[in-house]
Amino acid sequence: MKKTILTIVALMLLLPLQARKKQAQQMSDRQYWAALAYKMAQPVLENMSKGELQKNMLTEFSPSFDNRDRSVVYMETFGRLMAGIAPWLTLPDDDTAEGQQRRQLREWALASYRNGVDPTSPDYLCWGKAGQNLVDAAYIAESFLRAWDALWMPLDEATKQRYVKEFQGLRTIDPPYTNWFLFSSVIESFLAKATDRRGYDEFRVNTACRKVEEWYVGDGWYADGPVFAFDYYSSYVFHAMYLETLQAMVDAKVNSRIDYQKYYDRALKRAQKFAIILERFISPEGTFPVVGRSTPYRMAAMQPLALMAWYQTLPAELSNGQVRAALTKVLHRMFDLQGAKGDVLLANNFNEGGFLTIGFCGHQPETADWYTNNGSLYMTSLALMPLGLPATHPFWTDAPQPWTQVKAWSGQPFPKDHRWADDIRTKDKW
Repeated sequence: MKKTILTIVALMLLLPLQARKKQAQQMSDRQYWAALAYKMAQPVLENMSKGELQKNMLTEFSPSFDNRDRSVVYMETFGRLMAGIAPWLTLPDDDTAEGQQRRQLREWALASYRNGVDPTSPDYLCWGKAGQNLVDAAYIAESFLRAWDALWMPLDEATKQRYVKEFQGLRTIDPPYTNWFLFSSVIESFLAKATDRRGYDEFRVNTACRKVEEWYVGDGWYADGPVFAFDYYSSYVFHAMYLETLQAMVDAKVNSRIDYQKYYDRALKRAQKFAIILERFISPEGTFPVVGRSTPYRMAAMQPLALMAWYQTLPAELSNGQVRAALTKVLHRMFDLQGAKGDVLLANNFNEGGFLTIGFCGHQPETADWYTNNGSLYMTSLALMPLGLPATHPFWTDAPQPWTQVKAWSGQPFPKDHRWADDIRTKDKW
């Protein structure tokens, strides 16, 4: 069985350095993305499926890490990873090398979900030990919303009920007046869908929606609370979790004062505008501006662009070929050849146990914030959501095309950019 799931990356490790470089360059874009996703996921899920993640994970904490319970690292690792790879695991099984990897990861993931809420498991997660649990429980709920039939429905009833209970127990956590409101809303909207509207808190959902609307500052940007900060929290949290909250409430057929469908339609247009901005941030060399806090989240800065691609709702200004080419260039720039010895797909973005290290492009512990651990960094997987599109989708089959900054800096025609305004107005239904 082990032999059948060897990855391209694993095979590359047996080759001399120059051969590894050449093989990485010869991979198709999808092969490269899938190899990177598997590289991130395998150490986490293989260990956790056996109840050995907390025993074997090589952890790393910010030099200024606060006094919270350090076991939060495991929930951060699992929740954030699953939110990123969940779309990929929704694809049907097949006998390709990638399909075998997906099948194995899904099996490990389902066992890991069970262990995460089983009090007898060594990998029972740290539910209720710290306010941080609200954040990462939201990413677990988000993974279920992104892969409902593949990851939530196959769970046994006892495990499902344990998740419902653990999620409801997080209501004792008072979220700060920031993007954290959306962590509550994602969990509660998941509960609305999972419990047929019987076990959720409508107030937490609607308050988050109202606050997000108050904090919208225009052109696709949200302020992280009452005061705007120029960072990537519109990418890390706002666009995806707001859309998913609203969609889950629509799916659950909740009738409240808020018209969730109209709110969703407006939020989707904002996300499309923000995707245009993110695409324009990508330089011809495959870099993007390193600004604001939480920069070790790496590729999570590109989450809305990846989300629009996976949703198949890229705006008319962005083609599948240019978005794939741009994101692939950034992935290569970030994850290839960064180690002292130039290790392909290893670099020093990963430690000797195969787990992510703190940094932006390599191991850069000085980039950590006081809340950063190397579990936090699995948010980088959020940029890999287009793997949820089948290999035959135009996102993967269209020819690569130059993205905006390539065109602009090489004398080619490129589209102008203008201010974008909301054209959907909402008011309470009663």
